[in-house]
Amino acid sequence: MAGQDDRFEPDPERVRLLREIADEIRGDSGESKHVAALLYRVSDIYDEGEDATPRDVYVNMRNILRVREQGGKNPDPEGLDD
Repeated sequence: MAGQDDRFEPDPERVRLLREIADEIRGDSGESKHVAALLYRVSDIYDEGEDATPRDVYVNMRNILRVREQGGKNPDPEGLDD
């Protein structure tokens, strides 16, 4: 459960499950890629190697969707182009 700072305890099984689902639903459409990216971002909340809060995930996905809606380049859903 989240504490005062919206940090969650690491949960490798939850990370694995969320990323497995993301890989399953990722398809060729932009929408499926965005949903998969959202699941990956949510998994970051539980990944010990990441420093993400629910707010971080929300802001990141909001920015990606805004850029996409405005006709911008399709952002890399995995964040690998950073």
